[in-house]
Amino acid sequence: MSLVWKLLRRHISPLQLGGFFAANLLGMLILLLGLQFYVDVRPLLGGQDGILGSDYLIVSKHVSAASALDGGEGQVFTPQELDDLRGQPFCKSLGAFTASRYAVKCRMGIDGVAGFSTDMFFESVPDRYVDTHLGQWSFDPQHPRVPIVLPRSYLAIYNFGFAQSQSLPRISEGVAGMIDMTVTLSGNGLTEDYPARVVGFSSRLNTILVPQDFIHWSNARYAPDTADKPTRLVVEVGNPADDAIPAYMSRHGYELAEDKQESGRTTYFLKVATGVVMGVGLLICALSLYILMLSIYLLVQKNTEKLRNLMLIGYSPSSVARPYQYLTLAVNLAVLLIALLLLTLLRRAYMERLWLMFPTMRDAGMGLALAAGAALLLVVGALNVMAVRRRVMAIWKHRV
Repeated sequence: MSLVWKLLRRHISPLQLGGFFAANLLGMLILLLGLQFYVDVRPLLGGQDGILGSDYLIVSKHVSAASALDGGEGQVFTPQELDDLRGQPFCKSLGAFTASRYAVKCRMGIDGVAGFSTDMFFESVPDRYVDTHLGQWSFDPQHPRVPIVLPRSYLAIYNFGFAQSQSLPRISEGVAGMIDMTVTLSGNGLTEDYPARVVGFSSRLNTILVPQDFIHWSNARYAPDTADKPTRLVVEVGNPADDAIPAYMSRHGYELAEDKQESGRTTYFLKVATGVVMGVGLLICALSLYILMLSIYLLVQKNTEKLRNLMLIGYSPSSVARPYQYLTLAVNLAVLLIALLLLTLLRRAYMERLWLMFPTMRDAGMGLALAAGAALLLVVGALNVMAVRRRVMAIWKHRV
């Protein structure tokens, strides 16, 4: 191996190798930085939907003076309206909000110390639309304990509005989960208490959520004579910026929660911008790979006679090709390691600014960027190894 390397390295151009290294490093860094930035800011724009996932819109009917006088019947979505909306090209799926039809009062405290009480309400949606961890998202009537998911906006209103004006301590999401809660449900001649606890916060749904099986059970127990009538919907769409969405809603007199629509549009354009940035990075990586392969091909071409002679005196094509293969793998590995180092430094800089603006933002980690970099290294490395081996085998078979 050392003798073969000494014979073959003479024609290696440091300038060509440096050009490939710089171009590949730039492409790899742009690709990983675009992916990592998207992962970090995605929760701020649309909840925990995941990479390139769908977006969700909240749909309700317009409240008019006439609908206010008919007892709210005009706000109910009929089965025909649900089927029509479900059949639209922009609609991937939809779920209905189910509201509690009984009185709810909640008392709160910490470590048995009484806090305050308030009237409230509950709603539920199918579990697939709940953007929080579902490990504790269940209800058992035999061991009743009510898990609750609150909107993150409620916590922000308390911390930066009520608590600040009343000189009260601010509450983090972790502390909120430690608050002892007792909910009193009243209806159908019954008044009963149940322990409850906040198990998560939602960026998608601006309501007080409980599991759907709890809503069905409690409505049947405390309001058996009333029926579920959907007045709000959560609609999963692939592209919230689709012009067909506001046109359809306006034509049918439906309203969208504007903050969710704008968030969805922003998220969609973020996806597009991230895709463009990652595409540019991938293109640069591909061009740098082409530069490397061209350099290796030229190097092999210059050493054709040496390579043929080495194989004629007993060296196998694999042993002759190995120095070039090791060289390309070493360069690609160095590119990945330096790109990850630069990515870590750049991410630390922008994450400090994001945490100043959004103190409750969670660290998404760099797992996806690491996996993408490793996958790209394996693919590029495999292509390089196969290309070099193919070229050397062509020399061995006298096809050059």
